[in-house]
Parts: sequence; C-alpha cells; structure tokens
Amino acid sequence: MSSPESGASSGSGDDANGHGHGTAPPRLTQAVEPDRCIKVLLATDNHVGYAENDPVRGRDSINTFREILELAVANDASNGALIPIRVDMLLLAGDLFHENRPSRTSLYQVISSLREFTQGRRPIDIDIVSDAGIGIQRDTTWPSINYLDENINVGLPVFSIHGNHDDPQGTGAEGALCALDILSASGLINYFGRTEIPGASANDEELQEDGGIVVKPILLQKGSTKLALYGIGNVRDDRFHYEMKNSRVEMHQPVEDADEWFNIVLVHQNRVAHGKKSNNTADGAFSDDAHLIVWGHEHDCIEQATPVSVPGRPYYIVQPGSSVATSLAKGEAIPKHVSLIKIQGKEFEFESIRLRTVRPFIFEDISLSEAHNPSKKVNLKDKVAVNRYLKSRVNDLIARANADWDEVNPDLQASERLLPLIRIRVDYSGGPDGNGAFEIGNPQRFGQDFVDKVANPRDIVQFHRKVSRASRKVDMDYVDKDKVMAAIEESDDIGAKLEKLKVSSLVTQYLSAQNLGVLSEVVVQRAIEEYVDKGDRDAISDMLKKSVKHAVAIISKNYEPSKEGPEHDHLENEALFAKERLTEKYAPKTNKGKGKQKASDDSDTPEEEEDEEEEKDSMADSPAASSDGRGRKKAAPVKKGKISSSKKKNELFLSDGDDDDDDDDMAQDQDDDDDDDVISDSPPPKKALSIALL
Repeated sequence: MSSPESGASSGSGDDANGHGHGTAPPRLTQAVEPDRCIKVLLATDNHVGYAENDPVRGRDSINTFREILELAVANDASNGALIPIRVDMLLLAGDLFHENRPSRTSLYQVISSLREFTQGRRPIDIDIVSDAGIGIQRDTTWPSINYLDENINVGLPVFSIHGNHDDPQGTGAEGALCALDILSASGLINYFGRTEIPGASANDEELQEDGGIVVKPILLQKGSTKLALYGIGNVRDDRFHYEMKNSRVEMHQPVEDADEWFNIVLVHQNRVAHGKKSNNTADGAFSDDAHLIVWGHEHDCIEQATPVSVPGRPYYIVQPGSSVATSLAKGEAIPKHVSLIKIQGKEFEFESIRLRTVRPFIFEDISLSEAHNPSKKVNLKDKVAVNRYLKSRVNDLIARANADWDEVNPDLQASERLLPLIRIRVDYSGGPDGNGAFEIGNPQRFGQDFVDKVANPRDIVQFHRKVSRASRKVDMDYVDKDKVMAAIEESDDIGAKLEKLKVSSLVTQYLSAQNLGVLSEVVVQRAIEEYVDKGDRDAISDMLKKSVKHAVAIISKNYEPSKEGPEHDHLENEALFAKERLTEKYAPKTNKGKGKQKASDDSDTPEEEEDEEEEKDSMADSPAASSDGRGRKKAAPVKKGKISSSKKKNELFLSDGDDDDDDDDMAQDQDDDDDDDVISDSPPPKKALSIALL
C-alpha cells in the first residue's frame, strides 16, 4: 500500500519551522541480524474521526490509519524495498482520535481495524523486562502488557501515548479516563505515558513541594538489543515548559547496565513558538541520555519523517507529522510519511515510507500585485478578471495534485483518484494602480465551479491584505463587550475581523458581573470550556461538586461560631477565602491532576489557527483469534524492581535556559510578520471595524 523512500537525507539549512537539518541520519554499521534487530513503525496524530460527517472526506483518517496498520504487518515492502517491512511493534505518539469523546463510528472503526491487523498467532520476539512505564495500574487481573495475556493472541504490539485531543478527562470512580483506556482494557493497545501531576500552579506552594514529572520506562529486549520506551502524554504547555525549565522532569533509568539501553522518548507538545509568550519546548531541552526524541502534536512532516540532529546534542529528533490534514495550513500540504526504525545494539537507522491513501493537498500563496502585468496580458483590473485568473491557477493546481496521486498510486485507475484539497492564499493589497486593493469576489461562490473537482469547494481561496502597523491586531483576551457590540452594529462585515475573538472572554466578563458566592468564576469558565470543547457532559456537575467540597473543607477547618451571636460571625470572610483558594488552585494557566489540555488551546500548526474556523464549514471482518496461544513465543516474565525507585534526578532533561530566550525572540519575529496580515474569507467590508478600540 505504500512506497518506501530512502531514510538518509543530506544537505543543511533549516526547514520551514526553523529546525536545523544538521547531519544526515545515522545508518547501521553492521548487517541486520533478525534475532537482535528491533523494527518499529512510527506514526503520530492519526486524528481518527476528523470530518467524519463530511460526505467526501469522512473516511480519510481511518483509511490512512488502516494503511499504517497494514504496513506494520506486511510481509514485504512494495516497489523494491530492500528488507521486509513487518515490524516488531507499532509506536504512536498521540492524538489517535480527533475528538476527546470519539463517536461510536470512530471507536468501532479503530477497534475493528486493530482487531483485524494486530491479533493473530504470529510469535512476538520482544521480551518484557519491566512494565513500570505503563503508568497507572488499575485494579485489574489481566497483565499490563497485552501480549502477556494468555487469553488473547496478539500478533502486533501497539504502544501509544495520549495527545491533547484524546487526553484523560473526568473525575469518576476510576479517575480520569480517555478513549485509549478503552482500547487498553480491550487488549488492543498498550497505553502508556500517562503522568499524574500533583500541584496546581507554577507559583503554588504545593507545586514547589511535589516532585515534578516522574517518568519510568517500559523496558524491552530482543536478543542483545535493549530498548527503553519513555512516554510523556500531553501536558498543558505552560506546565510542561515550567517543569522542563526548572529541570523537574525525572527520567528513571534501569538499575542494571543503564549504558546498554537505547532510550526513546515520546512527547506530544508544542515544538514551534506560537506568539510572543509561547511555551513551546526547545529542541535542545533534552540531555545527552536520550538517543531519539519522537515528537508528536506538530503536523508538519519534517525531512520525510527521518531524524535530524540537534546542534550541541548527541540525540536526534524525528517529527513524522500527522497522517491526515486537519486544516488547510501550509504545513499540512507536505507529503505525509511514517518511519521504519531499525535498532540494533545502540545503533539505529530509518527508512521513510510515503503514505499512499492520503488525500492530495496543494497549497499556494498568490500576490495579485505581483501577478498583475498588463504587458503580459494579465490585467487584473476588476473582479471578473481577478476571478478568471484565480480559477486558472486552481485548475493548474488540480492538475498537479492529480499527477502527484498518479505517481504515488501507479496501480490505480483514474476513476479511483481522491478529489484533492486545494488552498490558495491570495494577497489582494496594492490594487491595479498600486494603491488600495484589488476587487475580489465571494470565496464560497468562487468554489461553485469546482464542486466535483476538489474536496473543499467552499474554502479554496483565502483572501488577506497587508495593513499598516497602526492597525496591528489586538490582544483579545480582555475585551469590552459594549465596544464589541457597538463595532458589530457599525460594520457590515465583521466575520473575518472577529475571527480571533475569544468567546471565553465574554463569558468571563459575564460571570464577573454575577454573584456566584463560593463558586469561582475561573472554575466555572473552565468547566464551560470543557463542556463545549471536549464534549464532557459531566464537566459542570463535577465542577460544582468539587467546588462545594473544597469550600466546605476550608470553612470547616477555619470557621468558629462567634459567642456573641451569628451576626458577629465571619462566615462570609471564610467563604470569600475559600473562593480565592479555589481560584488559585484551578487557574486557567494551570492544570490539576492529569496534565489536561484543551484541544483548542494549541493549534497543531501555526497556520492552523487561522484555518480552524474554516474547517468547521467544510472494514473487512476478521476471523476470530484463537485463545489457545498456539504459535506464540513465550515472553519472558515481567521482572519487577528493574527501575530505580529513588528520587534522584537523572537529568535526561535539561533546563532550556538560553534556548528559551532565543525561542522568544524568534516567536516575536514571527508574530511581527503575522501582524502585517489581516485574514479574510470575504470581500473587504464597506465600513472599517473599529477594532483598535477593543
């Protein structure tokens, strides 16, 4: 189903996000020895369930996820691969599901696919030395690693951490749960990397007293090759940044022969700075004990999913990117790949594999002022001429996308092509005379001519124009509702101008005007956001129970009835104190417990922030596996106590220190560049919105 590509890359320079390419990826210096070579297929950000109700794109995510599973169990590679692709395990770096509470359709599709491709009688050659890194051990009777369970036949182990889309939520009897817990309890995957984070605030005394983030590995062995898997599921970026910067991430290492283990660390955090005060994680934040960092969350496929070195560090970083485009951002148009890793001893090498089922996507920036050239018969004097020119460019891009599909899928007929995604970002500033702007039409009407030619006819084109520095975008975290409403009444077209207005800001203002007693407005707002963004129907009721319990505990501890009578009591002061403590404990910039993060807090790519709103508009049966365990190679029993239990800080992570300052500068430069653009999906309004007043 997929075409392998060379794992080696050459050249130098930086990619689109400023990550240095460094030296070429390493290669094995010895021939592959099957008895001790661990082969791992690496993928991330599958986002199963994305746009599942779209009649055209609804099955894109599950189709590519099935392709990845099929790759993992393939006996040999297509198109002349040098070695068989069949791997020892599949490693996923977060966001298997797009929704925190996936639909029954998405759950069924994933469960059915995992059962079809991962269960069977194929012997597993990797022994479990320690399962300490599996995370929370619930009150269950089955083994923590699925292929150690004698009641099921697992032919392909799948190990996965959670991302920011499918992170644990809730406060029920079993604690916070996520969709991966369901798959794990079903014996289909091995969910690891879940971190319990005590404390609530980066400035809280409770946080200063806790031990930060403690990560234990899953220890695997095949012959003489030893592999340690460290997983850190998504943690709110501000909290993770704090822990990293203060060297509070403890990576426990094996007590015996620590130098003989090959250490892979999976993270699912922001790598690229998003704004001036970004809490992204720097490439150089990890220490020399790591050998390979697998980076999830970022959707750009860097270097065809092959590792890049980090200046001044001995480890490599691999960023496979997402397997499905969840926005019409430029980074999503990079061809999608997965990685085949071969580890032998402490050496490793990569092979890049192009995914063939991914819907083709072409992105192009167009400047009308540069295209306007009457001497070459490109006269964009009016709206009709502009639309005619843009439609010709779209037709060219469609032809490119179809040619790319045919090249990747030479065995398919033209009738089997997937309709491509096309996005042109058009700068209409300047105008035919060099002043003002070009006349543009309605984006949705523009796409009507391409209904049967592209998968996204409603949002093919995105208009934007350069503006003066005086009209820079405003921080919308704090807004005056009256001024916003006045601006809405004055403007004929305010959709694009208010695109980045946070509804939560209006909610905050409304709640602040109410008398909620001991209930914290901050906590209520967080519960509403969880209800809306995560679909957590119990968020508000859980918040109410937790708030009341917290207030009762504080008041009961400090309150003493006055001997002079109820009118002399200070109960109101105690209630106010309880409310303040609750606000401090659950402030929006922090996270209590499971390292939760709203999927909407962090865009997966820088351009996704501007495209996210637009996107809102836009299985064969498997034989039942035998339970007799025949054909299975008996795995070594789990050996407990192989992980150091001391609180000694093994500095696998270093403070990002100076790197953080560099990142802030880069973020500011990026933000300044972005501020020049006003994004609009509609023609310029007749009246200017007084956004500077907000």
